[in-house]
Amino acid sequence: MALRHSERLHRLRAMNNADDSLVSLPLGSLRQWHSELQLALTHVEGLQALSHLAGALGHLVPVQSLMISLERKDQPPQLLYQQGIPEHYRDWMLNRYFSGGYLLDPFCLAVEGGLAEGFYHLSEIAPDDFFSSQYYKNYYLEIGCAEDSYYIVNLDSRSKLSVCLFQGMGAQNLAPEQLNLLRAMQPMVREVLAQFGRHWLQQSGAGDAATEQDHAVLSQRIQVAFNNFGCDLLTEREREVAHMVLRGHSVKSAAYELAISPETVRMHRKNLYLKLGINSQAELFAQFIDWLRQG
Repeated sequence: MALRHSERLHRLRAMNNADDSLVSLPLGSLRQWHSELQLALTHVEGLQALSHLAGALGHLVPVQSLMISLERKDQPPQLLYQQGIPEHYRDWMLNRYFSGGYLLDPFCLAVEGGLAEGFYHLSEIAPDDFFSSQYYKNYYLEIGCAEDSYYIVNLDSRSKLSVCLFQGMGAQNLAPEQLNLLRAMQPMVREVLAQFGRHWLQQSGAGDAATEQDHAVLSQRIQVAFNNFGCDLLTEREREVAHMVLRGHSVKSAAYELAISPETVRMHRKNLYLKLGINSQAELFAQFIDWLRQG
């Protein structure tokens, strides 16, 4: 189940005061980490590097599943490598997520907003009410996942690589000291991903004009569908409030982001629910997903 707010605050404080903490790692695991890391650097010109990087991370902490994606400005994320996602969850995790669900993902939103490269935990990125949102219930809890953490590495002014580590599908949530260990290894992870990413961009044609145009058309179609959700019924402000609710913002947080009062947010939320003929965030989320699919 989702972490309570007090537990998340405790975890964040532990991570923010990590400089003096001690991390225990068996010598064998440390050797395996270095061995897999060396193999990743040796094979940095191909996707095999990502497999070795995933193996290296698995020797630091228990990783239930992992996704590595290329994220380019104004384009949908492109999955490059995944490991550990059970087959019966893959349609939901991959097809639905990459076809539009990513638009509400807190990490993707943070990257789009200029998130600096580094290592982050979901608690550091997500809006204040995200763990009660329908998105969290559908894209996390429904598939048995409780949390994730995230490496982000810059390749150029428009391209980033992300490594998303999922926990909860039969595994324990990572402890603060384990998150601190992953954070401490960020420079080595960044080096592997940076070297791999440069080769990938050159070899895959990711920068070709035709490829760029295809991705841009797809991105524009999805973004237009996102922006126009409820356009035939809702005012512009009501659509903005709907987006805040869908992303996991509380009334107070939405009011801050939109520079309006909490009472005004509540009024807009009530009105948009009436106009859409719904009574809950779950129904709002269902209508939004249907809208994206039709778009």
